[in-house]
Amino acid sequence: MKWILLSLLLVACPRTAVADEGRFATIEPDVRIYANEPAASDSAPAPTRKCVLIFALPNGNTLEQTLGCTKAEGLDWHYDIQHVLAQTRLLRTLTPAEKLVLVCAEAGGLSWPAWRASRPDGNERIGELAQRWRREFGGANARVTLTGHSGGGSFIFGVIEAFEEVPAWIDRIAILDANYAFDATKHADKLVRWLQGDDARRLIVLAYDDRNIEFNGKRVVGPAGGTFRATQRMVEALRPAFEMNDKQTGPFTEYAGLNGRVRFYVHPNPANKILHTALVGDMNGLVHSQTLGTPAEGQWGTFGGPRAYEAFIEERPIVDELQANASSASRQRTNARSSGSPALPGTEIGTIPARRPDAIGGRAFTEQLAGLSRDQREAAIYAEIAAGNVPGFLRTFKQVPIAAGGLRGTIDVAPDYLAIGSDEDFVRIPMTPQTAQRLADLFGCVLPTRKIVDAIDAVAEVRLAPQPLTDDRESVAAFLLSNQKIEAQRQGRQLGPLVTGGKKDIVLSNKIHERPDRLVIYGWRRLDGQPIQPLTNVHVDWYVDYSHGARLVRDEIVIDGQRHKITDLLQDAARAAIVSDEGPIAPPRYPLADR
Repeated sequence: MKWILLSLLLVACPRTAVADEGRFATIEPDVRIYANEPAASDSAPAPTRKCVLIFALPNGNTLEQTLGCTKAEGLDWHYDIQHVLAQTRLLRTLTPAEKLVLVCAEAGGLSWPAWRASRPDGNERIGELAQRWRREFGGANARVTLTGHSGGGSFIFGVIEAFEEVPAWIDRIAILDANYAFDATKHADKLVRWLQGDDARRLIVLAYDDRNIEFNGKRVVGPAGGTFRATQRMVEALRPAFEMNDKQTGPFTEYAGLNGRVRFYVHPNPANKILHTALVGDMNGLVHSQTLGTPAEGQWGTFGGPRAYEAFIEERPIVDELQANASSASRQRTNARSSGSPALPGTEIGTIPARRPDAIGGRAFTEQLAGLSRDQREAAIYAEIAAGNVPGFLRTFKQVPIAAGGLRGTIDVAPDYLAIGSDEDFVRIPMTPQTAQRLADLFGCVLPTRKIVDAIDAVAEVRLAPQPLTDDRESVAAFLLSNQKIEAQRQGRQLGPLVTGGKKDIVLSNKIHERPDRLVIYGWRRLDGQPIQPLTNVHVDWYVDYSHGARLVRDEIVIDGQRHKITDLLQDAARAAIVSDEGPIAPPRYPLADR
């Protein structure tokens, strides 16, 4: 694994005497981290202990957002929900004898569950990362606190599964509303043996009653899902080894065992609110979980709020300078292209039927989908697009150069993802790969490969920044919200130029056929050109969320003036390289039930 230092900065919080050093780094191409440690001081006594606090990020959150800063108009709300850096700074004032190093870990694709599941050696790689960060930032004798929020729990359980026994250098595991992946058969006995092995070890779990929470009028958690049920499973799995007593602690039901070294806190949530991030940020969850069993327990404020770390919050976002510079350069290239460079040539595609004058608008159509089953929704999407309810700007494809070795060709690609409606009222519509495949077949097109997606990005005329969502990702409401965010970012630019950055691409890949019934996605590039989503088949082929997009490519490539079918080249070992970086893809399509 390759380690690249991206930037180093000295940060002095303006409202306190706290000074610390932070650095961004990446392990190509999958993981970004931010490491923060106290600044060296001649006056401060040398710490007697070293602790590396590994915080695995929740799904859909970047490092910059997780670190946090002061809320400001126009700033994404994710910057004001976790405040992991501010809480770490407060912890340092409570434990002056300890050198506390924070390591925040962001998975490629902004999802540790997806990152871990997409790799056959996912657990082993996660275990190696945790060991490396301990050595890198703490040294051979450092102890490690393993913690994380939401999808970050997958990293925690990945470490537990990576080793025959939970490593002895881990002395605290704090699961912050993140225990979805708990499996009693895999984890319970290991945790029991780990806890029994040293009186200094602690297990803390924070959760809330999420069984009936709703988003846009719909249940968020399924009948067996959520952290409330996972917590009950954990309590019952540990009860035979440790006498678990429950009591009321403030608004929380507290389950405690092993002389308080095992503690579960469950908020009953009588108002049926979504308390997922509130447990970590507004309720001081990170500080609480790290001070339990120490002299600082209960000396800093109250678990449940208000925020105890306000004085330690950065006024502005902490920026990864290298990424910021790359983003600036990308914007300059885009501005130069839009202000003088010739636009990419366009070719009208005549296979999409004309849009009827009485066709429904995109927003109204999307709202009609809300009450439908998955199969009904997909049938409605297919019927509407097949009938020609597609905005006019999507009918002029853009000519994109593509090459391999000595071969150079040109392909025609849709300027944006499939959408329903008119130019004035359209919604980019996520769909299953089967629906996308059927529409591609109908219009004489193919879906892109990873190489084609890369070729599109290389010449994109408009680059948009990805805008992840964390709540209710599979809902129609999320489809609509995502489209609104893309349009707000695209505001001021004309329709029709070749756009990237708005969605992950549904792609053709050999990974479709590696496992049964797989969806393969790729892309969703940041402004510096780096894809958030590596090529993955982690999802089953009926899974759809707001971030997925279907971009059509005409099934034709022109090489040296000669026209060839892309589908033919994809099955030809001698010529596939011009359109695929995976070699031949056979068959170059998603299987359909009626074939």
